[in-house]
Amino acid sequence: MTTFIIGSIIVDKLIGLSKLFSRDILVRTMKYRITNYTRKRATQIGVVVKPSTNPAKKIDVFRKSRKIASVGAAGMNDFPTYIRTRGLSYAKTRRRLYKMRHERDRHTKWTNGWLADKLLW
Repeated sequence: MTTFIIGSIIVDKLIGLSKLFSRDILVRTMKYRITNYTRKRATQIGVVVKPSTNPAKKIDVFRKSRKIASVGAAGMNDFPTYIRTRGLSYAKTRRRLYKMRHERDRHTKWTNGWLADKLLW
């Protein structure tokens, strides 16, 4: 059973129940596992990626040993995840839709949007 606490809501993924509580924290039971695809893309643009210390994000991006960004929403899938779970054809469709949806924020170099586009899609 995987349980996430998001803001004041506990979501039980196994049975789909939600309960309200008065605390505002986010707890994940599992960190994102960085894929070979992402590591290869990171090497191509000259950065190092590590699992994020921010529980709401997938990866932290480092350039010259300095953290420059945390990218990728923890609850969302990305290109390598779609390849693994749904196949290459479906993953390519999702990538095309992602790029269309994020057209405005994925072209300025070294921004979070650009890094997410280069590393996760």
